[in-house]
Amino acid sequence: MSHSDRNQDCTLYVGNLDEQVTEALLYELFLQVSPVRSVHLPKDRVLRTHQGYGFVELRTPVDVEYAEKAMGGIKLFGRSLKVNKVKRERTTTQSSTNNTNGDTDTGATLFVKNLDEMVDENLLSDIFKQFGPLLRMPTVVRDDEGKSKGHGFVYYKSFKNSDEALTKMNGQFILNKQVSVDYAMKK
Repeated sequence: MSHSDRNQDCTLYVGNLDEQVTEALLYELFLQVSPVRSVHLPKDRVLRTHQGYGFVELRTPVDVEYAEKAMGGIKLFGRSLKVNKVKRERTTTQSSTNNTNGDTDTGATLFVKNLDEMVDENLLSDIFKQFGPLLRMPTVVRDDEGKSKGHGFVYYKSFKNSDEALTKMNGQFILNKQVSVDYAMKK
């Protein structure tokens, strides 16, 4: 199943994963509370190891609610799992008008840090839209004077596109700075 086929209403973000955790282990763990459709652990493009988080797709939104409550805080290899429901892309768009402090919904949203102060929303859009359609215009987080804080968010319509952008843009240079790209996490 491709990432773009993943049903976001039925998908959980699972974070704070130890390096020993595998997709098979997560599958077996979540199978204890619900039928599992798929598991995805995004991998570092150089080391080919997972990055400490993943996505578990279950059968129904009811399964997601139950698993989120049952699995959150469970210790695995000495680490407490962070388990959150992935927000629907449509919800991201609706909440964006109330989103003035830089928080983002989890989903196919990327966090880009170490941005040159000259990078603006238009440049981010031009660079990242080559990997697929954006849900909305990227955001550069700014201080009260409008100066860039050096990080921003790029909102994709699908995981397939965000996965490709993360793989190809993490560690690349935008203007004079090497940027770091990762999935945005809900606070």
